Amino acid sequence: MAQFLAGLEAEGLRLQRELLEGRWQPDGYTEWMVRESKPRLISAAPFRDRMVHHALCAVIALLFERAFIARSYASLPGRGTHRAVAAYETLRDRHRHVLRADVFRHFPAIDHAVLKQDIRRRIACVPTPWLCDAIIDGSNPQEPVNRYFPGDELFTPWERRRGLPIGNLTSQWFGNIYLDPLDHYVSEVLRAPYLRYLDDFALFADDPARLARWREQIARFLERRRLLLHPLKTQISETRLPAQFLGHVLGPGSRRRLPEENLIRVRGRLRSLRDRWRAGTVSPDEVRQRLGAWIAHARHADTVGLRHGLFRGGWFDPRWGNESPIAGGSRSGRVAPGHRCRSPGPCASGPAVDLSSFVGGTRP
Repeated sequence: MAQFLAGLEAEGLRLQRELLEGRWQPDGYTEWMVRESKPRLISAAPFRDRMVHHALCAVIALLFERAFIARSYASLPGRGTHRAVAAYETLRDRHRHVLRADVFRHFPAIDHAVLKQDIRRRIACVPTPWLCDAIIDGSNPQEPVNRYFPGDELFTPWERRRGLPIGNLTSQWFGNIYLDPLDHYVSEVLRAPYLRYLDDFALFADDPARLARWREQIARFLERRRLLLHPLKTQISETRLPAQFLGHVLGPGSRRRLPEENLIRVRGRLRSLRDRWRAGTVSPDEVRQRLGAWIAHARHADTVGLRHGLFRGGWFDPRWGNESPIAGGSRSGRVAPGHRCRSPGPCASGPAVDLSSFVGGTRP
């Protein structure tokens, strides 16, 4: 990245020429495994390639987004995880049963030929599908998903290329494009109350037998797209029971809490930050970065007591009404009487305090 930015104008012009002349090809990926919830291969494209990915998505977003259904929530402006959770709660409160479903190994299983056909159905010009093809064909090997589908010959599963790298912006868009026909099938043919976030989707009804029929119809539809329902994560249950969805455990009456595995991870992160703070190897900015996203997520659940217990009297304690630098959130605590700002740095409402009140120890 530094080399590219050092000669930004020349590199940008060279990249433009390669794209206009149809000579651009993606470089290799940097890979690492993440094992927090389940083992996943994460892939990072070079900075130069990421510029191409963002430029492409800015163009195809205008073409595809208008065709997506209203209750497809992933990677779309104005939607996202928390709107999906709110929509799930709304549909849950109207029905007695829910079919929770998950596509088996979604990103590793995406078939390149099927995806390219989907793109060409919407885009008529030649250069844009060519660029999509180059990115798809440049995908690094993913977890093997060798499954037979109706009409396959002996070596078909090994002859067809599959898989998109987790970590690319283009993969998020291609994944939405790949499942968009499912969205329209469920919403317009089955006419089911339905929502989807990436490969996780839910259908609602009062009659569990109807949900069972829908499950069989969806399984057959996905087979035509060379996908399978996850055998363990696809199940019918009563909506009155607590359900885990997109990082929340959702209970009756709009009650939300965080899953236990989420709390285990954040407590480990806090212990690591505390030790690094005592050793003087972490800055306040890094603390903001490491914890900011989790706090923003946690504020959408009923976690005032939890966060008070984790950050008691310190930097992110919600009962001080500050939680700097995180702002907003409909479920946070109110500003306490006699509030004094607990964030480091100047503040009109009180003096700065040391980060040790947040991580539980002082620097030597």
